[in-house]
Amino acid sequence: MQIKTSAIILAGGEGKRMNSKRPKAMAEVLFKPMIQWVIDAAKKAGIEDICIVTGSKHEVIEDYLQTLPFAVEKVFQSERLGTGHAVMMAKDFLAKHSGSDVLVLNGDAPFINADTIREAFATHNSSAEKGCTVISAEVDNPTGYGRIVHETADHDMLKAIVEEKEATDEIRKIKEVNSGAYWFEVNALLDALQKVQKSEKTGEYYLTDTVAIIKHTGKNVLAYKAKNADSVLGANDCVQLAQLNEIARKRILEKHMKNGVSIPCTDGVIIGTDVTIQPDTVILPSTVIRGKTAIGSFCEIGPAVLIENGTVSDGQHIHPLSTKNQIL
Repeated sequence: MQIKTSAIILAGGEGKRMNSKRPKAMAEVLFKPMIQWVIDAAKKAGIEDICIVTGSKHEVIEDYLQTLPFAVEKVFQSERLGTGHAVMMAKDFLAKHSGSDVLVLNGDAPFINADTIREAFATHNSSAEKGCTVISAEVDNPTGYGRIVHETADHDMLKAIVEEKEATDEIRKIKEVNSGAYWFEVNALLDALQKVQKSEKTGEYYLTDTVAIIKHTGKNVLAYKAKNADSVLGANDCVQLAQLNEIARKRILEKHMKNGVSIPCTDGVIIGTDVTIQPDTVILPSTVIRGKTAIGSFCEIGPAVLIENGTVSDGQHIHPLSTKNQIL
């Protein structure tokens, strides 16, 4: 991105339904914590300055962030008082970026990608009176999501985000939903955060309230509909986490097959996001390849092989113990 931007990633969720000692954002999709997927997307989109908002079990995330090859800022949300409150914890970070734009992302939504971030920013930056751009997605089953209501059917201008419990039957039919990711003009966000009121029902401060506040100031509030509907997906328990893993697994396998890698039967084949495989290699069932592994051309890997952080040169065949050509 040519224009200086920053990002705040919300990673304070405890993930109680995961029944894990790790915070939810550290749950792994294809062997990589969900928060790393989000950080990678922001970095690939050209965002350099990132602030992570942690909460319960924050030490686990902070220890992990220390292993990154670049520095990120960290702030701690001591009380779980909603998404608006979480962003309030980063007000000093925001103040340092006054006059620019900030991206707010959820640390447990791993399928946000760099293209969506860049395209949403282009929509956001197209307005002279920009205030906020909500990243939305159209889903088959919008139940539980806030619905996106436009000023007119053919315009990006946002009228409202209506939560399901407050929606009419007509609004519930809308399939365009809030992803929970936003571009904000920093000063507009700072001003709006000062005006957000605590919910009488939950006692929380909602980031969605800042959208309505900014709109009332006369600044433009837009919605950018992501081409990737999976941008909204997260996981609240290990069943949903398995679903995310299966989506990601299929995508990675399809990418390699389109690049000339033969995977004649995909059963049990899991390939990590940082693995490289050259064309004309064959991957057989129940093979797991992860870490920063590089595999050459004309190799045959599997069945039932695990490779982690390895290098396999051209023409190598890697199998488990085999009875081939042996007399038993």
